[in-house]
Amino acid sequence: MNISEDVNTLATRRQFFACGKNVVGTAALASLLQQSAVQGGDMVPMGTHFPPKAKRVIYLHMVGGPAQMDLFDHKPVMQKWFDKDLPESIRNGQRLTTMTSGQTRFPIAPTKYKFSAAGNCGMPMNTELLPNLAKKADEICWMRSLHTEAINHEPAIAAMQTGNQITGRPCLGAWASYGLGSENENLPAFVVLVATPTNRQQEQAISARLWNAGYLPGEHAGVPFRSKGDPILFINNPPGVPAHIRKHTIDSLNKLNEINFNALGDPETQTRIRQYEMAFRMQASVPELTDIAQEPDHIYKLYGEEAKKPGTFANTALMTRRLAERGVRFIQVYHNNWDHHANVSGRMPDQCRDIDRPCYALLEDLKQRGMLDDTLVIWGGEFGRTIYSQGKLSKENYGRDHHPRCFSMWMAGGGAKGGAIYGETDDFSYNIVKDPLHIRDFHATVLNLLGMDHERFTFKFQGLEQKLTGVEPAHVVPELLA
Repeated sequence: MNISEDVNTLATRRQFFACGKNVVGTAALASLLQQSAVQGGDMVPMGTHFPPKAKRVIYLHMVGGPAQMDLFDHKPVMQKWFDKDLPESIRNGQRLTTMTSGQTRFPIAPTKYKFSAAGNCGMPMNTELLPNLAKKADEICWMRSLHTEAINHEPAIAAMQTGNQITGRPCLGAWASYGLGSENENLPAFVVLVATPTNRQQEQAISARLWNAGYLPGEHAGVPFRSKGDPILFINNPPGVPAHIRKHTIDSLNKLNEINFNALGDPETQTRIRQYEMAFRMQASVPELTDIAQEPDHIYKLYGEEAKKPGTFANTALMTRRLAERGVRFIQVYHNNWDHHANVSGRMPDQCRDIDRPCYALLEDLKQRGMLDDTLVIWGGEFGRTIYSQGKLSKENYGRDHHPRCFSMWMAGGGAKGGAIYGETDDFSYNIVKDPLHIRDFHATVLNLLGMDHERFTFKFQGLEQKLTGVEPAHVVPELLA
């Protein structure tokens, strides 16, 4: 792999001291310490260590933390425990959030939904609310023993996306862009879509901190596409400004940026040049991409009529397929309102109705196009939920608090082992009893499917070889690989 020269070797002594003479000197010095992948004005991808099984990733993040015992971690014995307190021997003094730490009781809330074995693999899952996804059980790799140290949303979603609870690190999508580069010069390598849930009772805040490039070159940050209005802000020319004038303006800006780069040597200036050029090319590519009216009728029969409504999860799922087939390397989708502290009965059906048919349709659509084999689809949240109820409990309704000790996710395609069921939890879906899967191991496994050794896939920053999986031990899990 080609590792380029450190930026501080590109700076002259005069430039170095000039950067420190004003209030932004510290930020400028930080940029000087970053490693640049600029060679001859082009961003050179790091490349893979071995042939990848997945060429692209579609990551469907359920913001808030889906309740594993209501979806994929069946605990039938809990029906006999209704309203009995969670034994202290199970909780064993484990950390609680401030939302339930003051409770005097921790009453067991068994799931109210019907589970059955799906597929030849016999995956026990909520077939009442996820009947379509159940049809894909044998093509899905089921993971029921994820765990994390983060117990609150902000650090948990940061850890799930970037490998660290502290924000500011590169996210998984940025690492994928950095390693693989782009397949389409007219579209970004990394795109972000935010789907609007039908039920909006308790949404979590999400922002660009989750798809930034951190210390990687800025062009590897995710580009958010909007569901209403222009897909990207300012993608269209202002009224009265023809394309040739816009092109002349961008060329002139790039010349000024080149002068700035030659004077200061900041690699982010080169990023700015490339992003201006990309934006100009996207003026032609994005309108065609987002024109889903050209999709044939059988596609809408597959995804459902909701796919015609901008912003719905079904519409977003269809858009991910269109992005994937046009060479976008990493498509990050966020679907909110999975933070079910209360009213599971009123909210879980809406959430599952939003994602059930579209997830099935996306997998089937990719499969029919011959794309599923090299497209890795990931589904999951940032942590799980507690078996005990938060607040008022009845047989018809309950709430669940955050639970980082165990939660469920799934993968499909892209080299993931279809029909595999990995990990087991205790009867309370509270502690892992077999095959624990830390999020570091999950990240290492995803990078492996992308052809990258997580130990060698690094970026030098502040004198350290930084990596997605951090400094703690992380392992690829062979049982998850086809």
